[in-house]
Amino acid sequence: MFGRLFGKKKEEKTQDDLLLEQSLQKTRSGILGRIGAIFQENEITDELWEELEDTLVAGDVGMTTSEELLTAVRERVQRENIKAGGDAYLVLKQEMVKLLKTDEPLHIDEPRILTVVLVVGVNGSGKTTSIGKMAAYYKRRGRKVILGAADTFRAAAIDQLKIWGERAGVEVIAHEPGADPGAVIFDAIRASQESRQADLLIVDTAGRLQTKFNLMKELEKVKMVAGKQVHRAPHEVLLVLDASTGQNAIAQAKAFQASAGVTGIVLTKLDGTSKGGAVLSIKRELGVPVRFVGTGEKVDDFALFDPWRHATRNTQV
Repeated sequence: MFGRLFGKKKEEKTQDDLLLEQSLQKTRSGILGRIGAIFQENEITDELWEELEDTLVAGDVGMTTSEELLTAVRERVQRENIKAGGDAYLVLKQEMVKLLKTDEPLHIDEPRILTVVLVVGVNGSGKTTSIGKMAAYYKRRGRKVILGAADTFRAAAIDQLKIWGERAGVEVIAHEPGADPGAVIFDAIRASQESRQADLLIVDTAGRLQTKFNLMKELEKVKMVAGKQVHRAPHEVLLVLDASTGQNAIAQAKAFQASAGVTGIVLTKLDGTSKGGAVLSIKRELGVPVRFVGTGEKVDDFALFDPWRHATRNTQV
């Protein structure tokens, strides 16, 4: 039914699709499960809207975004003379998808000799893990991938990236701890262009949000070096956010947007009962779309974000 409404043909599920949906089941049974329960009653009342608003706010959607979302849904319900709770619920899903969708293409997939991607995020968000899984994701799709270990502040970050590089089967370009991050990305680009002939370079960057000034300067330098070596690089700046951090994710997104010019989000830890509603607020406030989702610790637990599939599908009324 939903596929027909969105003009899509029924898609055959791959093994990756099935594994991903299993991982997302706990998340769907959280906020979306509670929302679905609200609409089980056929009658649409003021109490229903109040309960829905409380549930959205509790799911870290944020007060302003919740109010705007509810206004759009209530106006459509009234305009389309909708009476059944299930039909109103479908309208809510459609409005959530509308908010999360983007017309901006994913620049990683554009044809070029070398694509450079910077990955940013606070320590503990799953940044290095996401980089490893992204490398494996694109390697499976025929790309020649190299990783750059530009988070030189922590020796553990370099070691962790090397471990994930081994899991993904890709090479990691790294210097000693404390080295200049700009030098790392310079060498990684040269290696990608010359000896390794890679077409995708994914760069890990420092995640010390608490020292915002130094972080900003480091990121500016890394971006400058990339831009001098490769036309229009970096082509994507992806921010890794932990889905369970709630409204704190918005503060992180604003800080990194100011210092790094974030173009997309990688949402991690969707394999738990995380609320993740803050992504709606981030998209509304910053205009930054979710690009990928991570759902576990295995190297294959990674996928392109589909608003309908990941935010709404398989949630029953």
